[in-house]
Amino acid sequence: MNEIQITALDLQPAATFENIHNFVKKIIHIDMDAFYASVEQRDDPSLQGKPVVVGGSPEGRGVVAAASYEARNFGIRSAMPAAQAIRLCPDAIFVKPRFEVYREISLHIRSIFREYTDLVEPLSLDEAYLDVTENHKNNPSATLIARELKKRIKDETRLNASAGVAANKFLAKIASDLDKPDGLAIITPEKAEAFIAELPIGKFHGIGKATETKMHNLGIYNGADLRSWPEKDLYRHFGKAAGFYHAIARGEDPREVKPHRIRKSVGAERTFRQDQHDVEWMRNFLADLAEKVAQRLQKINVTGKTISLKLRYDDFETITRAGSLQHPTNEADIITKTIHQLLEETQAGTRKVRLLGITVSNLIHPNQTEIGEQLELDFNNNLNSK
Repeated sequence: MNEIQITALDLQPAATFENIHNFVKKIIHIDMDAFYASVEQRDDPSLQGKPVVVGGSPEGRGVVAAASYEARNFGIRSAMPAAQAIRLCPDAIFVKPRFEVYREISLHIRSIFREYTDLVEPLSLDEAYLDVTENHKNNPSATLIARELKKRIKDETRLNASAGVAANKFLAKIASDLDKPDGLAIITPEKAEAFIAELPIGKFHGIGKATETKMHNLGIYNGADLRSWPEKDLYRHFGKAAGFYHAIARGEDPREVKPHRIRKSVGAERTFRQDQHDVEWMRNFLADLAEKVAQRLQKINVTGKTISLKLRYDDFETITRAGSLQHPTNEADIITKTIHQLLEETQAGTRKVRLLGITVSNLIHPNQTEIGEQLELDFNNNLNSK
């Protein structure tokens, strides 16, 4: 097991960085290493040490769901087209995903977490935040808890996990990426300011490639550069995200670890084996997809007010179109009518399409009271895109 200590983390109230107050939390971020691929290598010893890609076939329109570290050495990454992955590594071994197996392992790992704290916030099957400021083991050291969690996961699942320990979620998430695989990194409050100052802007969780490029064009290359910008100046370039960027440059992240996350959206999408150009075919496909989404909404007894269309052209440009309804729905015919209107606002038909998807968000859960009323959307003038 690797371990980076940006000194040991006891998180005592002696820190001076401006976001650290008298009471400092102890947050752990656990991230399973190449989770899907590692499970496949564990269950099939012949795959160990080889470039394994979990996902669709490279002979079709498959997409990489996960790649082993051996495959990553060739530049293969998740969400990459499988055809591109096989060009990067002709010897890559493609394995169909077994999500039920991954889910079962994930639930077992979460049960380990809950032996230590009730404040567990899963982000996906392979990662979670834990707040161990107070914990069932009465262990004052978040570092020791993280080390013990990693050992428990290894002993009980034969899989490696990396852990990040810090005073908030933002720093803990960054720490868990510092020394993968099988790493443990700790960012203490007294070291946070210097660490963030030197951190390349592309390493900031929450800053993607497009924003990284934009910041580089503005002369922002690391945390120190970002911290030098007043929030009002960031707002001119980044809008509402300015407050977030201003805060993380200072190591500030007030978000709590929330053990009960309310589902925010329900959706489905599909990548086609062949690019499509027939709009009527797309309308029929979207009607079928709307039926599936409606069934999922009804199964969990929720309705939604915002309906989004995701569309990817044959050159991989991806767009979204979204519209809000006056009243929430989980009815297929309403979703279909809305999504068909949104489709008309795209270049489908004049450009070939390789993926279509539907998402219903702004969900209303059972016993949840609506506040205010949404005005009817004029689809011709008020569509959002990104």
